[in-house]
Amino acid sequence: MSNTAIKLLFFIIDWSKSKVVSRVFEQENVQFYFFSKGKGTANSEILDLLGIGASDKAMILCLEQDFMVPMLLKGVRQKLGAQSAGAGIAFTVPLSAINQPILQILKETVHPNLTNDKKEEKMSEIKNDVIISIINQGYSDEFMTVAREAGARGGTVFSARGLTNNKPVKFFGVSIQDEKEIIIILAGRDKRTPIMQALSKAYGITSQADGIIFSLPVDEVMSLNAE
Repeated sequence: MSNTAIKLLFFIIDWSKSKVVSRVFEQENVQFYFFSKGKGTANSEILDLLGIGASDKAMILCLEQDFMVPMLLKGVRQKLGAQSAGAGIAFTVPLSAINQPILQILKETVHPNLTNDKKEEKMSEIKNDVIISIINQGYSDEFMTVAREAGARGGTVFSARGLTNNKPVKFFGVSIQDEKEIIIILAGRDKRTPIMQALSKAYGITSQADGIIFSLPVDEVMSLNAE
């Protein structure tokens, strides 16, 4: 892989507003993005802050070069307009590697609104992490109660199913083919360890929830509120 910086860009936004993001992606010729529907779990008092209240949400994952991130964010904010307040958040996770054909497509994609490459910037200090948990279905409410008690402000829950070959298997004692819930929690770095420790103790792989809990560094967090 070359030195081209690739980011995994997350949008968590009200489902009713998710088409705004796809329209911006089409306009900017974004090649790789993926939609999933989930439900927010944030308390009502922080809804306006995080944009992840208890309503249907879209999680949109996008692979792009880092210089495209500000343009995509600006485009979404502009198209949301007056609907942007509390619509959601976006954050980026740096990737260490990606397969070469995908990288080449990203580098060769023509972006009509871009005239100059963004100059390389020093990576800012990591201040946030995204905690990703995969648990058996039916435990998300209790799981989020423990997370909040440990310092989390909210999260977003997605239904999923593990698949391996043609029959159920065990991996580290976890039944891969059970119906699962994926829970995404954005947290400050100082909160990451106590949240993960509390969740692992209550809902780790030795529990009925069969939880797998890990975190990724978030290098930038952005509100979708119009500036």
